[in-house]
Amino acid sequence: MKNGKLGRRDFVKSAVGAGVALGVVGRATPAHARVLGANDRINVAVIGVGGRGTYLLRWVMETGGQIEPLAPPFGAGARERKPPDPTLATQVVSVCDVYAKRKNAAAEFAKCDSTLDYRQVLDRPDVDAVIIATPDHWHARLALEAMAKGKDVYLEKPVTHTVEEAKSVAAAVKKTGRVLQVGSQTTSSDQWWKARKAIEDGMIGRLLLSQGSYHRNSDKGEWNWTIDPGAGPEGKGDDFVDWKTWLGDAPPRPWDADRFFRFRKYWDYSGGIATDLFYHVLAPLNICWGEAQFPRRVNGSGGNYVFTDDGREVPDTFMLTADYPKGHSLVLSSSMANDTHIPGLIRGHEGTIVMVPDGRFEGRVDYITVTPQAIAKEAFKDKHGTIEMKIETEPRESHMENFLRCVRTRQTPVLDAATAYRAMVPIGMAVQSYREGRVLYFDEAAEKVVPTAPKA
Repeated sequence: MKNGKLGRRDFVKSAVGAGVALGVVGRATPAHARVLGANDRINVAVIGVGGRGTYLLRWVMETGGQIEPLAPPFGAGARERKPPDPTLATQVVSVCDVYAKRKNAAAEFAKCDSTLDYRQVLDRPDVDAVIIATPDHWHARLALEAMAKGKDVYLEKPVTHTVEEAKSVAAAVKKTGRVLQVGSQTTSSDQWWKARKAIEDGMIGRLLLSQGSYHRNSDKGEWNWTIDPGAGPEGKGDDFVDWKTWLGDAPPRPWDADRFFRFRKYWDYSGGIATDLFYHVLAPLNICWGEAQFPRRVNGSGGNYVFTDDGREVPDTFMLTADYPKGHSLVLSSSMANDTHIPGLIRGHEGTIVMVPDGRFEGRVDYITVTPQAIAKEAFKDKHGTIEMKIETEPRESHMENFLRCVRTRQTPVLDAATAYRAMVPIGMAVQSYREGRVLYFDEAAEKVVPTAPKA
């Protein structure tokens, strides 16, 4: 540690570099975890206050009653305007970012302390929970260290950068007993839970195939966010960026503004489409399926077909296919150069559930549709009195409300670490498959990605 900067040697010596990222996490020391009384506010800190972090900062302040909500309320899930729940009373006590400009702006908005060094946040005994909205390659380390310090965690999607890291986070939640919610907020919408119930009730018979998509289009190319020209490690005042700390355990490089401001274009910090967007599809699908499942075989394909001149390493068009050992498959498609979606649905031998007619895995829809196949139409009509059923969805509490309530009650949140891990496995495998140019397999017994099919 020198001048408030965390060097690579410090990182390697840290708990994560020594093996915590691979699952070696001890129990949280009870003294580190503040016991909340019925009338205590939940004290929250936000680590990473760029675009997404600033969004979450406002959302948690609104949800916890610290500021008046905008109309409609921030966040997804429960969209109705309603007064804050007093049992979720929350105070943001600190914000952290390696970019001084962002840190200072967030601190002014929240009227709270701020720091460039996340360890100062985690060392505070008054912090009950942290919201982590950093680039993906920092997710695992921050979540693991936060839980080891007795903090609950709201961890932005994707849960981690790699499959192994997701495994270690899930193991740490189990060992420490901390609450961890992964921030794919659409999972707090009701359509997935209604689809899950329909499948459990046998409405579509044997599960065969799930499909989904996430498409966008921009003449500038996705993730080409604005670059602040004065920012960098040599910057003064608001322009200062602690570049060495930002790199963390990623390969050391000289300052590169494109990598800092547009990190999702580069493999060192992101999985591109797969980790940024497919997570919003696979997390809900894992809820729909109900039963815990890891894929058996995964393939990632596609290419960079349009945005070939902006330095990006990740593809602008990407497909993921996966087969599951219980006898069903998954097909996901996405392009950053065409915004036409395909419907989000689940096919069974006896029927089909359409959860997202327009293909946009965002927010709540009014109903899901269950349509029987011809072979099952008469039996479906006899049982349900119709040849097609529309099942209305209901309002649910928002993702942030659910997190804060679980911090208070110690219940399991909507998108817990175990479900998040199962969603990350095919995503991480698809990225690896694309980069290596081969199909990959998952050895469920060893919980490990392997190059050949494991023996039954």
